[in-house]
Amino acid sequence: MPAYETILTEIQGRVGLIRLNRPRALNALNSVMVSEIMAALEAFDADDSIGAIVLTGNERAFAAGADIKEMSQASAVEMLTNGYIDTFDRIRSIKKPVIAAVSGWCLGGGNELAMSCDMVVASESARFGQPEVNLGVIPGAGGTQRLTRAVGKVLAMEIVLNDRRLTAQEALQFGLVNRVVPVERYLEEALELAQQIAARAPLAVRFGKEAVNHAFETSLSDGLADERRAFYFCFASEDQKEGMQAFLEKRAPVWKGQ
Repeated sequence: MPAYETILTEIQGRVGLIRLNRPRALNALNSVMVSEIMAALEAFDADDSIGAIVLTGNERAFAAGADIKEMSQASAVEMLTNGYIDTFDRIRSIKKPVIAAVSGWCLGGGNELAMSCDMVVASESARFGQPEVNLGVIPGAGGTQRLTRAVGKVLAMEIVLNDRRLTAQEALQFGLVNRVVPVERYLEEALELAQQIAARAPLAVRFGKEAVNHAFETSLSDGLADERRAFYFCFASEDQKEGMQAFLEKRAPVWKGQ
């Protein structure tokens, strides 16, 4: 992996770990950090030895929002052309599961980044919100769309229009996160979840992720058709033959991702 300015990366088993590393700024997302996050995600995605990815900050903040200093004087054209927002959409192209491990502040662009991931493990101290209204703008990297799909219209309205913050337990209650654990265990829990997924059939994991994402983007009939095509295609893989034979032989399968 290359040397980065604003993030740290490491590999633990079959899991790639990305740590946001601007602690003095509460991991505020500037253009360099967003670009480096995407580069690291793409590098791990291209590495066959990696089966899942964890994205995290620190105990105090996952990411407290976008870097306001960087964008305060930007024009509409500059925001359109600088590629900052586009990076959040590119996260959707990552084929391997991405798990956000969130503690402390997860606000604005930080919350949008977490929602761009496939799963979220939160610590008890995590706080989620979209406070952009306080700055005279609205969420611009999926906050109004992904949040509404996760928590529903009326709560999303309160969060976006009146800066309501969700506690970790509220985020769990409303379907924004998978689980809540003590602060000292949130990263360990996310890594354990990632290791479990990384140990499963790589092609099945990839197709399963794609199919679930399609459920949010297509009609039911189109989603069912996509699911069926992926299901049939699994039967062209060596992993399907190995998985079913291992089941019949009562042994652990050996996946090849082929």
